[in-house]
Amino acid sequence: MLHVDLDQFIAAVEVLRHPELAGRPVIVGGRGDPTERAVVSTASYEAREFGVGSGMPLRIAARKIPDAVILPVDAETYLAASEQVFATVRAQPGAVVQVLGWDEAFVGIVSDDPEGYARRLQRAVLDETALHCSVGIGDTLVRAKVATGFGKPRGVFRLTRGNWLAVMGDRPTIELWGVGSKVSKRLVGLGIRTVAELASADEAALVTEFGPKMGLWYRQLGRGDGSSEVDDTPWVARGHSKETTFQVDLADRGDIEQAVRDLLAQVLADVASDDRPVVGLGLKVRYAPFLTKTFTKRIPATRDHDAVLARVMEMVARIEPDRPIRLLGIRAEMAMPDDAREGHTPTRGGW
Repeated sequence: MLHVDLDQFIAAVEVLRHPELAGRPVIVGGRGDPTERAVVSTASYEAREFGVGSGMPLRIAARKIPDAVILPVDAETYLAASEQVFATVRAQPGAVVQVLGWDEAFVGIVSDDPEGYARRLQRAVLDETALHCSVGIGDTLVRAKVATGFGKPRGVFRLTRGNWLAVMGDRPTIELWGVGSKVSKRLVGLGIRTVAELASADEAALVTEFGPKMGLWYRQLGRGDGSSEVDDTPWVARGHSKETTFQVDLADRGDIEQAVRDLLAQVLADVASDDRPVVGLGLKVRYAPFLTKTFTKRIPATRDHDAVLARVMEMVARIEPDRPIRLLGIRAEMAMPDDAREGHTPTRGGW
């Protein structure tokens, strides 16, 4: 199978709209105002050379590159571009497409020449959308996903059982898909620093540290093993969420509760469009300067706004009093249809 990843997608879309920006450091984030609280959604390769990356506070990015072009996020435009790209991918011979987000998808193919297929797919996407992509080839989803990183930008790379450890074995575990900084630090605590060490790690130690499901999964990840099936079942959202960063910290309890009500109203409007009951809630609180706490609660299935609000306010009561808040977020999880393929909302910036 293939993993297709669009190169610097959001920045590339902006350059298509503004050709004069080609070759310049472009940063997209928030409302495009570095004096406001917002983070970088994406940066062009030219901006990345200065150390700017996704998730960085916009003000710090602007400080790193004073002459950068900083643009506001335009989600509708990026979604339209994404849909055009993956319509092109689906039109390729025998392609089975599982979209993962705005800028990436797995593609199931049957071909004796996957590199040739990948190059033809890249050309088709470029011809139809003027956007470049990189393609990873693998015999599992994990290997295909990781392979794409070696192909960037605009390239093709293959990882299989035969070359997995030769390519990945000496690399730190954080370079694996699904291993972040917290997990990699916990692995170091077990004496596991490299992918090869994870691949041969003691199962009992991993299970003790991460539990029976995740412990075995991390060991499997170290080997690059796992599913080799691309699933094009229509994606169904597990939930909806909204969050907002306040330009001035909130401290008054009444202001906090009103902000939560406003966010919940937006979330429940999205939930209503899916016509499924709410079964779980989450409240994200980021205290100033940058400490984040998340509260979760399972609830009996309900479509009643007041019932949901009451449960949310129970979580609000757990917010530390008299401590300024810079961000609030609300998430509502919904009951899933029996035949649904669950996934995360295919956009950036969600929980």
